[in-house]
Amino acid sequence: MADQNLQQATLGGGCFWCIEAIFADLQGVVEVLPGYAGGDVENPSYELVCTGTTNHAEVVQITFDPERISYAELLEVFFRVHDPTTPNRQGDDIGTQYRSVIFYHNQEQKQLAEEAIAANQGLWDDPIVTEVVAFTKFYPAEDYHREYFKNNPNQSYCRLVINPKVTKFRTEFKAKLK
Repeated sequence: MADQNLQQATLGGGCFWCIEAIFADLQGVVEVLPGYAGGDVENPSYELVCTGTTNHAEVVQITFDPERISYAELLEVFFRVHDPTTPNRQGDDIGTQYRSVIFYHNQEQKQLAEEAIAANQGLWDDPIVTEVVAFTKFYPAEDYHREYFKNNPNQSYCRLVINPKVTKFRTEFKAKLK
């Protein structure tokens, strides 16, 4: 990160195409990269992560300006754009790579993540199962995954899965959009 005032958040909430499309629209977000984190394999490929044998989650690494959007606000969006009560799954996407996880970069992020889980528990009938794990390493996804929704709006997964989530997000968080 060239700008010392910028911070990073690393979040997994199912398919990284969905999460990337949402966070890229927020004011104060400088960059959103899809990738992999939390696993045992160095430099994993999408195909390998999809086997469920790497322990990696599909994540986005968000570079943001904390003077324009706080980490707590990112977590507020995070808990409203995916189902944090389903272990290793989001909709029809099933496997450990689709788990709900917050990789914290420092103790303040860890505390805010734990507070966000407690604060958002009332939104759900089932317990939140989001993991809160120390960040270790991020592996960027292959180039074709970047801005997938933006570049493939007519692809069936984009139309049927991502577009409804993005539409709901844009309605609910209209004041925070770029």
